[in-house]
Amino acid sequence: FILYKMRQQDRDRFLLEQCFSFHTLGLISANIGDSVSLQCFFPSGTWFHWYKQTVGQMPRLISTCYSYDSVGVFDSEFQNNPRFTLDTTKEHCHLNISDLRVSDSATYFCINSQSSKVTFLESITVNVKASDFNIQTSVHQSESESVHPGDSVTLNCTVHTGTCDGQHSVYWFKKSEDPQPGIIYTHGGTNHQCEKKNDTQTHTCVYNLPILDVDYPHAGTYYCAVASCGHVLFGNGTTVNFKYFKVVDPLMSHILLCLLCIYFCVVVASNTF
Repeated sequence: FILYKMRQQDRDRFLLEQCFSFHTLGLISANIGDSVSLQCFFPSGTWFHWYKQTVGQMPRLISTCYSYDSVGVFDSEFQNNPRFTLDTTKEHCHLNISDLRVSDSATYFCINSQSSKVTFLESITVNVKASDFNIQTSVHQSESESVHPGDSVTLNCTVHTGTCDGQHSVYWFKKSEDPQPGIIYTHGGTNHQCEKKNDTQTHTCVYNLPILDVDYPHAGTYYCAVASCGHVLFGNGTTVNFKYFKVVDPLMSHILLCLLCIYFCVVVASNTF
């Protein structure tokens, strides 16, 4: 496991970007039954691909687009699925998903490959909020954490598994102005941080994400996602923001300025005489 610490990631990201280029990273929250349009624009004529990666699984190819062909091609399980459609032109290849289900919660990548370079044009995480009463797992996060630069902070994610048996995995995503690819931390396949309530089958699990030596690039919203019983559920997100030194009251500023002027006048007068 790797703690999310910016100084370490800067080095890893520099090495990664020698082979990969990341343009944007977004997160979309929607309800079951809604529709979403995942947009992907490209500047030149070549092949482009949409991939779906559910947390804890390998990426799966959804479709392939060619900028000089207005018809995209779907792959394998997505071929005969009317919920997935493509909007393609010479300049874009948008993936539309209708009648959203919890199983659509995943990260979707629009990828362009040329020579030895792979460009992730879009990286969009779709969070489908579960309202199905049969899904008893729930995820809770604190709303915000305010820190000073140089502080350390620990983000908490509380998971109530309901009657769901078996292990689950927990993942952390970050959303901010600074696009960064993929999952930043995982608690995979372990329930050792869980407690079972007496006389019930409900397990309550608490997962922590420590952030050391906080700096301004750490600002953003951190989402906890839980893969459990065939579903992926997201928390509402915890926002990390910075405390700033309180500005001096304007009245106090004027008083201090007047005292300084009086002191200056006294010093000048004493030197004169």
